[in-house]
Amino acid sequence: MRTLLLMLLCACLNPVFSQTKKKQILVIGTFHFRNPGLDVAKVNTFNVMSDKSQQELESISNSIAKFAPAKIFVEWDYRKQDKLDDLYCKNLDSLMKKDANELVQIALRSAKKLKHPKLYGVDYKETSFPYDSLITQMKIAGQVGLVEEGVTTMKAYESAQNKKMAALSLRELLLDFNTKRSNDFSMQWYFGNASRGGKKDNFAGAFLVSEWYRRNLYMYALVQKLTEVKDDKVMVILGAGHIAMLREFIKFDPEFEIVELKDIL
Repeated sequence: MRTLLLMLLCACLNPVFSQTKKKQILVIGTFHFRNPGLDVAKVNTFNVMSDKSQQELESISNSIAKFAPAKIFVEWDYRKQDKLDDLYCKNLDSLMKKDANELVQIALRSAKKLKHPKLYGVDYKETSFPYDSLITQMKIAGQVGLVEEGVTTMKAYESAQNKKMAALSLRELLLDFNTKRSNDFSMQWYFGNASRGGKKDNFAGAFLVSEWYRRNLYMYALVQKLTEVKDDKVMVILGAGHIAMLREFIKFDPEFEIVELKDIL
């Protein structure tokens, strides 16, 4: 009897004993459908406007609608939410026929089916990405091996992705971009190559990595702040490199549990 009373008392006083249902967060890492060539890696553009890809996008967005996230967060400057709201208010049917951007083709398409009032921009742009300065400091430090390793890694990545672009369907590509292997690769260059850049008293590499880390952390902070108590499910669609880092943040956030794209398709 005494043991039972003690267990009941602990359950009442210690929140550890209470089980709180976690919010589900569907994370989708993607490539740029309308590739502007701004990334360091130069990957061929995939035609998402073909009949086959459009059919796949309809199927993907139907699966997202069935999952039913309460909010959809996208890679859009959070300070320009008003412009995102204006875009969302436009004729979406017409927009989807001419704009290949993944924000339009996946996020807007899904939000329309869910009858959401808006999308939520969570990108944070007030960081730098001094890639050229990093390469310069690597050369000054005599880190020729690191420079060559980075070039080799980038070319191998470009070649592999371009082969996939030519061989896989859009659905297959998206599933591939959301594998653990793909996510690990997205992070390896930053921590295995870039952070080493510069002489002992120069932290050009570590600074670049810290800025990339900060951008992703601030994006995740916005997801946390914009997710309300009533939102039991949310969705985040970002470039695959961003999603790779967000996965690490979510791992240590007791409020969320990840839902994989492969599990809803």
